[in-house]
Amino acid sequence: MSQETVFTSQRVLLNSESEVGPATIFVKDGKVVRIENEYRPSEATLDAGSKLLMPGIVDGHVHINQPGRTQWEGVVTASHAAAAGGVTTIIDMPLNCIPSTVTVDAYQQKRESFKDGMWVDVGTWGGVVPGNALDLVPMLEAGARGFKCFLCDSGVDEFPPVNEEQLRLAMSELKKKNGKLLFHAEMDTGATVDTTQDPTNYNTFLNSRPANMEVKAIDLVIKMCREFAPHVPCHIVHLSAADALPAIRAAKKEGLPLTVETCFHYLTINSEDVPARSTEYKCCPPIRNEANRNLLWEAVLDGTIDIVVSDHSPCTPDLKLHSCCGGKGLASDAVEGDFVKAWGGIASVGIGLPLLWSEGQKRGLRLQDVVRLICEQTAVHSGIGNSKGKIAVGHDADFVVWAPEEINRITIDKLHFRNKLTPYKERQCLGLVHQTVVRGTVVYDASQKSGDSQQWENGFSKLPHGKWIE
Repeated sequence: MSQETVFTSQRVLLNSESEVGPATIFVKDGKVVRIENEYRPSEATLDAGSKLLMPGIVDGHVHINQPGRTQWEGVVTASHAAAAGGVTTIIDMPLNCIPSTVTVDAYQQKRESFKDGMWVDVGTWGGVVPGNALDLVPMLEAGARGFKCFLCDSGVDEFPPVNEEQLRLAMSELKKKNGKLLFHAEMDTGATVDTTQDPTNYNTFLNSRPANMEVKAIDLVIKMCREFAPHVPCHIVHLSAADALPAIRAAKKEGLPLTVETCFHYLTINSEDVPARSTEYKCCPPIRNEANRNLLWEAVLDGTIDIVVSDHSPCTPDLKLHSCCGGKGLASDAVEGDFVKAWGGIASVGIGLPLLWSEGQKRGLRLQDVVRLICEQTAVHSGIGNSKGKIAVGHDADFVVWAPEEINRITIDKLHFRNKLTPYKERQCLGLVHQTVVRGTVVYDASQKSGDSQQWENGFSKLPHGKWIE
C-alpha cells in the first residue's frame, strides 16, 4: 500500500472562493484525501513555510509540436518549462505537429510519442479541417478534449481552414456528444500588407491584421453557437481585439454556451513598445495598442473573458527571421527582422504566473482571481474540472508553491522550452515558483539545482511523473 504524504503551509489557497490561510493537505495515491485548517510542519513531507501553496496551473493552449516538428518544441522541453512555472497540466493543440491531430490514428500517434517524456500531465485537443467531420466523435471517444478549427489560414499546410458549410457539418457531428469547438477567430476582410512600408517595423504587420478580422469571425462564431446551442459549446481562443467585446457580452447575456480566452502577452505587452526587428513579439492575432490592452483587462476583471492561457507557439530562430541567427539559416531573399514574413507565435509556457500576477495586482487582481483564471476555469474548459484546478478531497494533488512577493527576473536559465526566443527575456516580475507537485510527486524544486544527482537534474525530478489525460 502507498504511503500518505503531507503538504503544509502557513498560506494555502484551496480555490477561488476560499481565503488564504494555514492548512495541511494529506495525499495518498496521487489524490487529496484530507485537508486540515492548520499549519503542521512537524508532519510534513513538504513544508512550504510562509510561501503560498495553491492549485497547480492548467494551461489549456500549448503547441508542443510533437511528433513531426520537434526542432520547434517537444514534450520533454515543454513539460519541463511547464513544471518550472507551476503548470501541472498542459493541453496540446492539434496543429504544428505532423500529422495534425485530425484522426484517431493521428491522436494515437501523438499519445504514443509522448509516452516517456511527460513531467506534467498532458492532454490534447483534436482538430476540425475540411472533410474530417466523421472523425470527430471517434476522437472524442478516444480522449480528445474537444476540437479546434481555423477560420483563416493557419500557417501550416497540414491544417487548412473551414468555411461555414464545413463548420456546420462538423458541428452536426459534435452535437451528438456535446463536443466543444474552439475557434481561431480571424476572417479575411480584405486587409493587405502595405508594401511601401518597412516590414521590420511592427506596425506594418499590425496594420495588416486589423481588429475587424476578429470581429467578423466572432460574429460568425456567435451565429453558429446560437444555431447549435446548447449542444456544441463554443470557445474563442486568444482574443486580441477589444472591439469584439460588446458582441461577446451580448451573446453571454443571451445565455449562449460561449467562453473566451485571452493570453498573457495581450495583457502584458502593447504594440507601442514592440521594438523594430523584434519578431519574437509577432503572433496572430497581433498584440494591439495600450488602449486595447486596458479594455481586455476590464473584460478579465469583470468575467467577460473566462480564462487566460499561454498559447505557447514557438519555432526555430531562422523561421522568426531573427537577428540572433546572424543570418545563418535564413533564405537568400529573407530580411532579418521582417515582421510580415516571420513565423507568428510567442513562447511563454511556464512563465505566465508571474506575468499575470505582476500586471494584474496593479489593477486589483486578487490571488483568488489568479486561481479562477488559470487553474479552475482552465480545468473546466479542458473537461478535467472534476479532478484538477482546485485543492479538494478527491482531486489530483497538483500544487504550485510560490512566493507572490519575490522579485523574478526572467533570465535565460529560467527558460526551459527548446528555443529561448521570447519577448519576456530579462523582464522583471513579481512571483517566483519554488516547487511544483503533480499528483503528489514533486517534479520541480528550484532549490535542488545542485542537489542529489540520483533524484534531481537542474531542479527537475530525473524521472517523468506526468500521464496522458484520457
